[in-house]
Amino acid sequence: MKPRVLLSWSSGKDSAWALHVLRQRGEVEVIGLVTTLNEAFDRVAMHGVRATLVQAQADAVGLPLWRVPLPWPCSNDGYEVGMRGVIGKAVAEGVTGFAFGDLFLEDIRAYRVRQLAGTGIEPLFPVWGTVDDTPALARAMIATGLKATLACVDPRHLPPAFAGRAFDLGLLADLPPGVDPCGENGEFHTFCHAGPVFDRPIPVRVGDVVERDGFWFADLIPGEGGTR
Repeated sequence: MKPRVLLSWSSGKDSAWALHVLRQRGEVEVIGLVTTLNEAFDRVAMHGVRATLVQAQADAVGLPLWRVPLPWPCSNDGYEVGMRGVIGKAVAEGVTGFAFGDLFLEDIRAYRVRQLAGTGIEPLFPVWGTVDDTPALARAMIATGLKATLACVDPRHLPPAFAGRAFDLGLLADLPPGVDPCGENGEFHTFCHAGPVFDRPIPVRVGDVVERDGFWFADLIPGEGGTR
């Protein structure tokens, strides 16, 4: 029997790509997607994506969604309390691995390793590489038919007008120098709505673009009409 693994699911392209890679390799069985949700707004923490859209993703990849409700505002301690609850449930269900879509940030990887130390659950990084790998990785994602929309933009790195744009070759060409093509430094976050892991595309359109807490968010709305 293959090892049972959970996947950290932010709703973005890197999570979707990590699932694609794990399924291609066929070495583990991904049994669920773990998503942290802001209790006050019922949206994905940091990305600002509606929980209904994340559930649609889970349905389209055929996996249960493990929701981790977080208070708002949420301290790091609050986040860790929520994640300890997930780990306890995972251990009880025979999970032996927890996969993440991190690409190259060593401090984030080290944090994941510390959080799982002593739990019996192994951290997995199926798409891990270096900063030099992300230009080719971004193009590889797009070439497979992966489609995503920028849900959140950090204006310290990108103009607010990038919020709501499609993650495509045109976007990559327009990124300012120094911005990682996959947004791994937090320059932007995405919502993935089509690609090789989905059995159907998720209809979504871009609503209002608003500023909150120093970031710009595109409100992604379930429904027909595509993204702008």
